[in-house]
Amino acid sequence: MPLALLALAIGAFGIGTTEFVIMGLLPEIAGDYGVSIPTAGLLVTGYALGVVIGAPLMTVLGNRISRKTMLILLMGLFVVGNLLSALAPSFPLMLTGRIVTSLAHGAFFGIGSVVAADLVAPDKKAGAIATMFTGLTIANIVGVPLGTFIGQAVGWRTTFAVVAALGVVGLLGIVRLVPAMPRPEGARLRGELTAFRNPQVLLAMAMTVLGFGGVFAAITYIAPMMTRVAGYSDGAVTWLLVLFGVGMFLGNLLGGRYADRKLMPMLYTTLGGLAVVLALFTVFAHNKILAAIAILLVGALGFATVPPLQKRVLDQAHGAPTLASAVNIGAFNLGNALAAWLGGLVIAAGLGYTAPNWVGAVLAAAALVLAFWSAALERRTPAPGAAAVVPAPVHH
Repeated sequence: MPLALLALAIGAFGIGTTEFVIMGLLPEIAGDYGVSIPTAGLLVTGYALGVVIGAPLMTVLGNRISRKTMLILLMGLFVVGNLLSALAPSFPLMLTGRIVTSLAHGAFFGIGSVVAADLVAPDKKAGAIATMFTGLTIANIVGVPLGTFIGQAVGWRTTFAVVAALGVVGLLGIVRLVPAMPRPEGARLRGELTAFRNPQVLLAMAMTVLGFGGVFAAITYIAPMMTRVAGYSDGAVTWLLVLFGVGMFLGNLLGGRYADRKLMPMLYTTLGGLAVVLALFTVFAHNKILAAIAILLVGALGFATVPPLQKRVLDQAHGAPTLASAVNIGAFNLGNALAAWLGGLVIAAGLGYTAPNWVGAVLAAAALVLAFWSAALERRTPAPGAAAVVPAPVHH
């Protein structure tokens, strides 16, 4: 494994910790600022929308500098945002800190995916992308539970200060381990934008929005769901998040391994399984053991879609992958924002803390439909260059 992949994984660990730790701390943050749980959920929605906006914006702004330099700058922005969150005296400023942090997220994973894929042979690209995302999944096994424990025991502000320190470690790792990779010759914004003319790129992004959105519909409100429905204690949320992280880790490995072999069948299996598990989670949430099993499966099935979806975008972008890759990371977070918002709506409507699971099941099922549609469209569309082998008509 190239050491550069380790550096990218370190950065992903910090970003993954700050993205997901908020779920376990929503009750504490809501109580501190005197807002409702659905209002505190805006910290998830706002972060996700910031990724959606920041992914293309930061990628375009960094179009004229090397990818390594841009990764360093993005990690610096990440550190600043987390420090602002740790010190915020009011909820609006806390939300501002989350948005500042989120601006680095999409471009980091988007550019990082391209760098990771360029470091290995063509038949190992999905595996390299999965290696980078392993940092994010390990964050959910170690960083997020530890951050949740610190937040509940010492205070959530300390959690975000520690996350800022993680960002510094990630920045130093990139400086030290990522090789100098100059901006590709001929890279132009206009060329990057041509990737979005391909309907397969847009379909892959739509699958990303809906599929991973299904995961966040349930996980955003995991703390109140487990404590007020399943009957777990507040302290148990920490190890439940560990369980979710273990599922993500396993799913990421499987997704990276099989996406290089049978990408679309992998998506059919994971998206279909995710829809079923989320629907069952509505019932399972009333039983401690079944709820824990569902959390593990949601993490595994949800994150098994990440390497194949990211690889599909890179494959379909045809030589202009950087912006498309970053925008697809934004698509993951657009799904997160949509799901967190819809989950808050059904809770506020009085449908209960398990209602977001139904939202997630519907979103995952819709992503599965798009996957079948994408495959059918691909079968009907000639491969690039196929027209060139068709014999010219003979005129007599």
